[in-house]
Amino acid sequence: MAVSGLPIARNGGFGAPHSLLVPRGLALGSAPDRAAHHTADYAGRLPVLRRGQPFQLRLFLPRPFRQDGDALCVELLLGSAPQVAKGTHVLIPLGESSATGWTAEKAGEEEGAGPGGHALLVSLSAPPDAPIGRYRLSVKTRTGAGDYAAPFEPAGEFVLLFNPWCPDDSVYMEPTSDLNEYVLNESGRIFYGTEDQIAERSWNYGQFEPGVLEACLYILDRRGMPHSARGDPVMVSRVVSAMVNSLDDNGVLVGNWTGDYSHGTNPSAWAGSVDILRSFHGSGAPVRYGQCWVFAGVMTTVLRCLGLPTRTVTNYNSAHDTDVSLTTDIYFDENMRPLERLNTDSVWNFHVWNDCWMKRPDLPDGYDGWQVVDATPQETSSGLFCCGPCSVAAIKNGDVFLKYDTPFVFAEVNSDKVYWQRQPNGAFTVVHVEGGAIGRRISTLGPGSGARLDITDQYKHPEGSEAERRAVAQATAHGSRPRPQGAPSGSEAVTLTLGAGSAVAGAELELRATLRNEGAEPRTLKLRLSLAAVRYTGVTGTPFRSEQHRKPLSPGDAETVTMTVPYAEYRPHVGDQDALKLTAAATVEETGRVVAKELRVRLHQPELTLTLLAPAVVGQDSPVQVVFRNPLPEPLSGATLRMEGAGIACPKPARVGPVGSAQTVRLRQPIRALRAGRRRLVVTLESPELGPISGELQFEATPPAEAPGAQSENGKSERGGRGRDFRRGLHFRRGAGGAAAGKERRK
Repeated sequence: MAVSGLPIARNGGFGAPHSLLVPRGLALGSAPDRAAHHTADYAGRLPVLRRGQPFQLRLFLPRPFRQDGDALCVELLLGSAPQVAKGTHVLIPLGESSATGWTAEKAGEEEGAGPGGHALLVSLSAPPDAPIGRYRLSVKTRTGAGDYAAPFEPAGEFVLLFNPWCPDDSVYMEPTSDLNEYVLNESGRIFYGTEDQIAERSWNYGQFEPGVLEACLYILDRRGMPHSARGDPVMVSRVVSAMVNSLDDNGVLVGNWTGDYSHGTNPSAWAGSVDILRSFHGSGAPVRYGQCWVFAGVMTTVLRCLGLPTRTVTNYNSAHDTDVSLTTDIYFDENMRPLERLNTDSVWNFHVWNDCWMKRPDLPDGYDGWQVVDATPQETSSGLFCCGPCSVAAIKNGDVFLKYDTPFVFAEVNSDKVYWQRQPNGAFTVVHVEGGAIGRRISTLGPGSGARLDITDQYKHPEGSEAERRAVAQATAHGSRPRPQGAPSGSEAVTLTLGAGSAVAGAELELRATLRNEGAEPRTLKLRLSLAAVRYTGVTGTPFRSEQHRKPLSPGDAETVTMTVPYAEYRPHVGDQDALKLTAAATVEETGRVVAKELRVRLHQPELTLTLLAPAVVGQDSPVQVVFRNPLPEPLSGATLRMEGAGIACPKPARVGPVGSAQTVRLRQPIRALRAGRRRLVVTLESPELGPISGELQFEATPPAEAPGAQSENGKSERGGRGRDFRRGLHFRRGAGGAAAGKERRK
């Protein structure tokens, strides 16, 4: 007997009149289901399940269910205004399927179970395209005595997510170890720096931490995304990319590239996404502040939490094309001095975004797989500050006519760098085209390896190959300005290479420009060097050092010009995440041809050294020692230490310092493991003079019963911040740069 979907008067609660079949309670989210659905690590009271995969409902009844005389219907509600036509109000008769593809099958019965003494086991399954979100579940029953509709109780609430383990789900990924990284890994590394000086920092994604899932669902609600549209990963990822930045919709993070973070947190000081998402969900106010790696780190957390396979990607020499020309244009005056006011296109030292994995039924065949999404607000897309999803395959082949935002992303990874020189009549002429300078060493964390994985070949064909040039030609044909025809492309027999010595914060810097005459004729070169600070976004400051050199070169000769820059000269110009940019342009006097290059140099920062001083036992405090040495020839006025880690209770941020020149700080602070298994602690130390530095510590946490001797994985200290009193256990040791050298002071 089927149960009608017509409204039925609801009575009392579970356990109302005995003449009807009145459920006494229900249970969802059994341990086997959580394991099978790969959701056992989600914290919180609500069961978390995945679509396209069966799960069990245990319905407690006062008597056995009679197959020939009883009928039952499972009712599901999603959102504040559920509608049958929208697939957000679902009625599933037992033994049948709903119009939306949900199914409910009897899986068995248990005697002596639950408050009623009998349990009906129902196997429920959501279709692989069901909307994700927080569902409310109840049941309707029908017997010869009448109909009964049980109320919606907290025990019937659950969260449904995307399912990358389900072959019919559009986010399905082959069941390899990659899913352990792209969905289940709670921590990772984000790469930054320059292409020649790749650095990395640990990041706590913490997608299973308490409050994070609720914050992720709140993000979709805050944007007003219709619940019926939440089954489409294309739209969900696009909404998330818009909501992780605060423009347009007061989303999660306020972007700030000014260098003034006095009204919030320095973006480099964040150790992970958890504090950011909890703050946004708790207050409803955007969190201050973020930059690209913070936006990307939060995006990874949100998308992995919702079930989309996601990786954090860093692109070195990342172009920002402002005029849709699909080229990166750099302007010089008659003497080859940069005209920064005209250089609206910029080349970021690095830029961090995300790839998420999905099918693209909205595109022609061949564009499934990794899709770029970028939450950093750079340019608008359909009037909103969001970017993607954009097929990586489309980027590789120059198919910039495909949605979403493919022209912008293509320019980030594969535009040509075009040098323009102002002529005496005021017009500009192309003097040099540099291919292969944009989109270098595109990097992500390799699944299972913990090492950097170069994925440049996924984004572009081999540099200079016929396929790569064909992709560039196809893309620029759709740009706002055709690629300059007949432009010089490096055929001059004079070459220019740039290099740098060891670049350490606080130390003298040595830069080199080498000119080589590879032709058969003598050449005289006029070399202009210009040095300026450049933010990682490519915004260049006023040059603080300029030099000119005239060098005659015989055939086969080479000469190197060295520029030495003391710390005192570059210190006033270099801020947090800044690098130094050396611009070199050599004009061949005999031919008038120009050879130009740029070199970006990042100053190496010290790392924090972390040591676990006692076994890590779940529920018990374990001391961690943090050691840091100030490398600068000047004191640090103060510093803030932050800790974050998935499954770890950490102290709150607190002030440390001041710290003298060459002074060593030793800090001992307790942390508490909340879950057993491998844990990763991420620590950052931020100071105005040095900028944030970071470190990490991995260790095994054991259950209390196994307490013998957990410590860091290799039993040694590791390199890589919230809290309790950070001044307790703080040690100072002054080196040669401070007073009382060789002595130790305790606060």
